[in-house]
Amino acid sequence: MTDTDTTDPTGPESIAATIDAVVDVVARAAPQIRDGLPGRRVAAEGENPSGETQMAADIFADDLLCDQIGAIAGVGTYASEERKTADDIGEGVSVCVDPLDGSSNLEPNAAMGTIVAVYDGPLPASGRDIRAAAYVLYGPITTMAVARDGAVTEYVIHDDGDYDVLTEDVRLPDDPTVYGFGGRVPNWVKEFEEFAAGVESDPGMKLRYGGAMIGDVNQVLTYGGIFAYPTLTTAPEGKLRLQFEGYPVGYIIEAAGGASSDGRRSLLAVEAEDLHARTPVYVGNQELIDDLESRFAE
Repeated sequence: MTDTDTTDPTGPESIAATIDAVVDVVARAAPQIRDGLPGRRVAAEGENPSGETQMAADIFADDLLCDQIGAIAGVGTYASEERKTADDIGEGVSVCVDPLDGSSNLEPNAAMGTIVAVYDGPLPASGRDIRAAAYVLYGPITTMAVARDGAVTEYVIHDDGDYDVLTEDVRLPDDPTVYGFGGRVPNWVKEFEEFAAGVESDPGMKLRYGGAMIGDVNQVLTYGGIFAYPTLTTAPEGKLRLQFEGYPVGYIIEAAGGASSDGRRSLLAVEAEDLHARTPVYVGNQELIDDLESRFAE
């Protein structure tokens, strides 16, 4: 557990120190979350605020992160995809967490992640307020990507919670090679269906979709390409939560030289109407996002 002494929690130096502490806590909590997954691959009794069935692992990861992030001086508010409202825990930045992205992958033992965003402002915050974002990927190894100050750093997290830099200044490759599209195909809107057909017809592009957004986004960050959970005829607002998923993933991809969009503008320019607001999410190489937005502009 990290306790950072910040005399002025709103000052730039204090915010930077708090971000350091949040990143450290998230990295050191990752092995605890991973070790806690066996035995929690079952549904809990309730639903999260978005109406989705909670897994026991979702609640476990949320409680663990709330306790540890909540102990950091300089964190004023903790909010989670698993909680209806934000918790006021002090004075300082707001931290939003998706404790276990892709928890439906527990049953087939596939990739999952943890997403964290730090905002300098009250919740619901805007994309202008984000100061750092990170995600942990629980794959064959545990890695963490952190975006702050316009750059992305990738770390490997060891079993004891220590972590080392793998790659500094991570950038999307110029030649994209992977794509992953969510939502039921019959529910895709015409504009996205036409865009997807163009991507799928490109012999240089390969399908990579695993059911956990962070796993798919990490493929894009590694190989270049595009991930989308689009607007649907049955869900015009999309599925993913802006505060917990859209803003942080958009921030990370843009910091790595890529682009993000809700179909018409950067995800960071979308205004959050409430804590659990949803948005279509498109992230990837700039030229692919430009092509996508041109479809919706027609």
